[in-house]
Amino acid sequence: MSLRSLIAAGSLLAFGGGSARADGPVLPHLVAELRGLDKITARATTIRAPIGTEVEFGTLRITARACLTTPPTEPPESSAFLEIKVAEPGSEAKPAFNGWMFASSPSLSALEHPVYDVWVIGCAEPIEPEPEPPPPAPLPVVPGPAPADG
Repeated sequence: MSLRSLIAAGSLLAFGGGSARADGPVLPHLVAELRGLDKITARATTIRAPIGTEVEFGTLRITARACLTTPPTEPPESSAFLEIKVAEPGSEAKPAFNGWMFASSPSLSALEHPVYDVWVIGCAEPIEPEPEPPPPAPLPVVPGPAPADG
């Protein structure tokens, strides 16, 4: 085998050519698990946010729109798409954050608020994929007319 062939084979293995990769979180879940920090009291709270349901944390109103994790064959990662509003008493809620947050990199996309911090810690209650339908039954073999001797 030539040196060029070895280099090509090595780079194919190193860069995963042809392998099936999920390329990030793809498995959906029903609940986003968040951690909220009140910077005034230094109290950290675990927040369970069911997808599509608004939950409260202090003056924040948090709605998780999606929570995804990577398959077991990938490095662990959880991400959630969150809509966070600030509801001050006597006024309408104002948007404070709208986007994806990642458990492995909380500072990559963070809520900027003077009193509260919120970050993703994981996802819960995976949505089971629908089972694949069984393969169609083979068609029965019907004997045809016997070949004529001729």
